[in-house]
Amino acid sequence: MGLFSATETKIETVERDYAPVLIDGERVLIAFKAVRDLVFLTNLRLCTVNVQGLTGRKVEIESIPYRSIVRWSIERAGTFDMDADLLVWISGSDSPLEVKVAAGANIVAVQQVLARHILGSTR
Repeated sequence: MGLFSATETKIETVERDYAPVLIDGERVLIAFKAVRDLVFLTNLRLCTVNVQGLTGRKVEIESIPYRSIVRWSIERAGTFDMDADLLVWISGSDSPLEVKVAAGANIVAVQQVLARHILGSTR
């Protein structure tokens, strides 16, 4: 997701701005924003929002149901690398979706959301 690190953003703002995309009973659990782009995880799926063009009028929203996620990797920020990395492999895709998350963001919460909704659904 872009060249810039994503920082945690307010769930209420995302739920308000993307209400037309959400279905009844769907809740945003955590969200990250990088300049104009956005990634958010709900109780049903992972969504990426890619704002394109100079005016930002063209917006691509990719919705990935948790059942399509094959595996994920989270690398926490270190001493010299101030960003955390989230990699998500989607069924049918060779390369992972990559999100750079700024230091200080709750990357552990992302791990918990993914584990709860992916591993919890395999029982």
